[in-house]
Amino acid sequence: MLRKVLTVTAVTLLSLAGAALPVGPATAAVTGVAADPTPAAPKKLFTIRDQRVDESSGLAKSQKYEGIWWTVNDSGDSARVFGINASGKVKAVLEFKAPVKDVEAISVDRDGTIYIADIGDNRSTRDTIEVYTIPEPDELTDQSSVKYRRYDFAYPDGAHDAETLLVEPETRRLYFVTKVSRGKGGIYAAPEESSREGTNDLTKIAEAPSGITDGTFLPDGKQVVLRTYVDIATVAWGEKPNVVARAAAPLAQGESVAVGPTGSKSVLVGSEGQNSAVYQMPVPARKPAAQPSATPTPKPAAADTTEPKKNHNLRWIVIGAGLFALIITVVTFPPGRRERQDRQAENDRLTGQAPPTSHSRRRTPV
Repeated sequence: MLRKVLTVTAVTLLSLAGAALPVGPATAAVTGVAADPTPAAPKKLFTIRDQRVDESSGLAKSQKYEGIWWTVNDSGDSARVFGINASGKVKAVLEFKAPVKDVEAISVDRDGTIYIADIGDNRSTRDTIEVYTIPEPDELTDQSSVKYRRYDFAYPDGAHDAETLLVEPETRRLYFVTKVSRGKGGIYAAPEESSREGTNDLTKIAEAPSGITDGTFLPDGKQVVLRTYVDIATVAWGEKPNVVARAAAPLAQGESVAVGPTGSKSVLVGSEGQNSAVYQMPVPARKPAAQPSATPTPKPAAADTTEPKKNHNLRWIVIGAGLFALIITVVTFPPGRRERQDRQAENDRLTGQAPPTSHSRRRTPV
């Protein structure tokens, strides 16, 4: 009876050893949803219907006149700037007699100086690029011969095509963003104070996304918005500018971006071509961090790595106990009566003797 008990005990212990092993890593659902406020949809602000503005390739908010944005045509036009109101009507045309080649961008600093960037170079053959400056007029009327200043710049690593000029609000330092169809473009800084004598050497300070067609500093000077044909990107400005948010723009072939009526909260985006529409849209913002969950969160996975080791040790302990029980059962306890009878019967069969009955003892032959 004891032998049977030990045998059953050994089998039970071996079964428990298998059950004690983990079948796989534990998984837990992590809750907690980050609140991502839905930005306002872009809205059409105006359409430029003036036939003289047929290739709007830049847009900049006026510092002197509320509700006025300055724009320029792409390559092929003469040296002139158009002042457009919030209804899309041209309120003033400023002409200056500079020998422009491929004007692609425009900007306005806090003092009301207009920067016209002659920086396009589709074939990358120009030794220098030029920026012309003129003052915002005292009256918002047409002017045919505005005095201008010219600044020449050269890249440190050869010619580049570019369509973006950035003017830092506080220092008025100039930055150029090159345009590439693949890979990375570059952000190049002008000297802290550009000179009108000789050529100003540019310095590359960072890489830029591909396909940049325009850009603008926001009024606080801490962020830049860059434009591609299909979207806009918010860039945190600093020693290493980096993109922090992007949003799709409502126009294909997008060519311009400017500070909107609400300052740092919105921008205007436009496209080239006749009767081009201009939309107002929010500045893309970084998504807020995920809020902690109200429900208890599971322990990190790393904290559970010791558990399989404990179960592993337990398994071998239980297996050892089971095997020990089997050995004790076999060695300690001799065969029972039925087993002795079976062995005796087999021995008698082999020796030719009749097996004894259950009611008589086997007699020893004389």
